Amino acid sequence: MDEIPYDPKAPTLQRHFGLLHATALNVSMIVGAGVFVTIPLMLLDIPGPYALLGWVGAGALMLVDGLTWSELGAMFPGSGGSYLYLLEAYGPRRWGRLMAFLFIWQFLISGPLEIGSGLISIAIFSNGFSKEFAAFNREHAWQKELWKDPDMIMTVNPAWLIAVAVGALIVVLLYRRLTSIKWLMVTVWLGVLAVIVWILIEGIARFDPQVAFDFSGSAVNWPTNVTEGLDFQKHLGHAMVLAMFSYLGYYNVCYIGAEVRDPGRTIPRSILLSALLVAVLFVCVHLALLGVVSWHDLPPDKDAAGNYNLPAEFMRRVHGDWAAVVVTAFLIWSCFGSAFAGLLGYSRIPYAAARHGHFFSVFGTLHPRHHIPHIALLLVAALSLFWTLFDLGDVISALIATRILEQFIGQIVGVVLLRRLQPERPRPFRIFLYPVPCGIALLGWLYLYWSAGNFFVAVGLTTLLVGVAVFLLWTWRTSQWPFGSRDLAPKNIRPDS
Repeated sequence: MDEIPYDPKAPTLQRHFGLLHATALNVSMIVGAGVFVTIPLMLLDIPGPYALLGWVGAGALMLVDGLTWSELGAMFPGSGGSYLYLLEAYGPRRWGRLMAFLFIWQFLISGPLEIGSGLISIAIFSNGFSKEFAAFNREHAWQKELWKDPDMIMTVNPAWLIAVAVGALIVVLLYRRLTSIKWLMVTVWLGVLAVIVWILIEGIARFDPQVAFDFSGSAVNWPTNVTEGLDFQKHLGHAMVLAMFSYLGYYNVCYIGAEVRDPGRTIPRSILLSALLVAVLFVCVHLALLGVVSWHDLPPDKDAAGNYNLPAEFMRRVHGDWAAVVVTAFLIWSCFGSAFAGLLGYSRIPYAAARHGHFFSVFGTLHPRHHIPHIALLLVAALSLFWTLFDLGDVISALIATRILEQFIGQIVGVVLLRRLQPERPRPFRIFLYPVPCGIALLGWLYLYWSAGNFFVAVGLTTLLVGVAVFLLWTWRTSQWPFGSRDLAPKNIRPDS
């Protein structure tokens, strides 16, 4: 891993994103297919109107965690997001190296998992265009069972080919200067919000409180002893995991901090505005859909619920088959916007790591004409396309479990360390009522980690431990801390690159 010395004539990232563009980026990342594919699954955990608790609980966690992102993002407005925050909070010469390495390690799994989930959803929703295509897709599917586990299956079918083609199109669109695509981001945002507005208008006009708040047969009993309490908390936690998956992306602007104008004000405002907006929107969408389509009519088993197109069924009941086709097109557009925003932001993480000497230097280069980290973009895109081969439910569980410990909890501890060790450092934004929000966010993330299930808790811990082992092997071979004093980090790179 070679150093990348500062060259004043070399191409650099430029600050193009204002508050509108930054908020559009965050909202486009959040409002993909998540809210639509998770509602049927959430109702399996908490039936009836009680499922709203999942959205409310996860929304509250998003808001308090957004304060952590806001303080860190305003303090370190460079490319890379969490990578940069962990490196600085834990010390760039010692423990920060380990934390930054572990973030990149888990990011190579969790980041593409998140983008891949949007592409998988495109494949799922494409079946809504016609019954004939859905039948054709089933008849021409190839499946491979992994490790003799019937729940772990790789699938290739015509719908999967559509998802891969959309992913390739996104790469082509991003392979250019941001000045030529930032308004495309706003256009994507408007398209994403169009499906929300349409559903809300139709749902409000036809909203039936007796359908939306039908508690009959919900089979949810408030706990009366310890055993029932733990069971209820586990189901509530899993519903919040699904909701949080839908909310992921409220911090996406942090990954392109070096391309944001007036970052000390723009980054916190865009994060908190995006979080508040989608928290209210998703609760309203939930009520609009289930105020027309009774929750009793949704599939009662996991496989069927995971492939159920609730918005299409909603529109079919309201206007007929043509409306179901149109809303399916909007859903695919939403998935496109989510994957587009995710790939744009996450491609900056390997770039920033390479610029600081913590990843292969080839990924720290910028395209000489477009001024984008093109090699990092292609790396993240390739990994994202790989995960489209897997089941959406497995992708969601693996995504949340591998991200909580190193990224979200690591950042909460990091912001506390910075307050204690660097109290005089300029902070354009400060967490309200510090440290109370940090404590609430920490407990919330630990609760979601416990609720993910034993298998995926083990996956998260195994990923972390293997990452530590790889880091120790790498630093031993390169004589870096903790085995030597050799410093591979470049001394003269731009602080905002």
